Amino acid sequence: MSRSRFSLNAATTKYWPVDALLTGAAEAGIGGVGLWREETQAHGVEKTAALARDLGLPITTLCRGGFFQAADWFDENRRAIDEAHTLGAPILVLVSGGLPDGSRDVDAARQHVGDAIGELVPHARAAGVQLAIEPLHPMFASDRCVVSTLGQALDLARPYPAESVGVCIDTYHVWWDPEVWDQIARAGAEGRIATFQAADWITPLPEGVLLGRGLPGEGVIELRRFREAVDAAGYTGPVEVEVFHTAVWSRPGPQVLSEALHSYLTHVA
Repeated sequence: MSRSRFSLNAATTKYWPVDALLTGAAEAGIGGVGLWREETQAHGVEKTAALARDLGLPITTLCRGGFFQAADWFDENRRAIDEAHTLGAPILVLVSGGLPDGSRDVDAARQHVGDAIGELVPHARAAGVQLAIEPLHPMFASDRCVVSTLGQALDLARPYPAESVGVCIDTYHVWWDPEVWDQIARAGAEGRIATFQAADWITPLPEGVLLGRGLPGEGVIELRRFREAVDAAGYTGPVEVEVFHTAVWSRPGPQVLSEALHSYLTHVA
């Protein structure tokens, strides 16, 4: 499997400037990059889009939309969709958000996520952007994401056309789920695998847990089994390596790109 399917998510090289990341990725001959809104906005969305076009480098995803517990979720997510359209990113990854302040009703919060996505579908369809619901590990349910399993994400996506609403399968978040293999097959049968992200689970987790991701091969996840499962389910798109870890961020961007590509080829492809 060639490097052309490999995409480097910008979260992995957090402090590498966007223009340098795009240039480095193009020079490395990889398949694309996944971008995050904050850094892209700081560099300039249209400026970033123009550079990617000039380099012939695909933007595989934009992260993130969601956080539907916020008061301004509708306008903010419409802006995120517009930014994805400008960048030529076919997919906007949605991190649903946690419980509203003062609430303990996780079921109602999850239902709100589904309803909110429905309100965004017309704008996303008009922009040619697919919304990808990303389940996060249950330890993030209170503050970051009330959608904890791939099955829950698929249930929320079901009312809407697959070309408008799919799912993001991130190994770091779903590897623990005993139903994940059946749900990957279901996602494929429903045509809803929008994107696939690979990161490893490092034990013990660091304080704060958010930064406990490792490059492929550094942890305990059967990453190749996941890639084979999404392939068997009919997914043929990019494989993004997305890692949040201070030790990775402390290294130069070109070095991390090289390490991420090597770990992908060795442990995922």
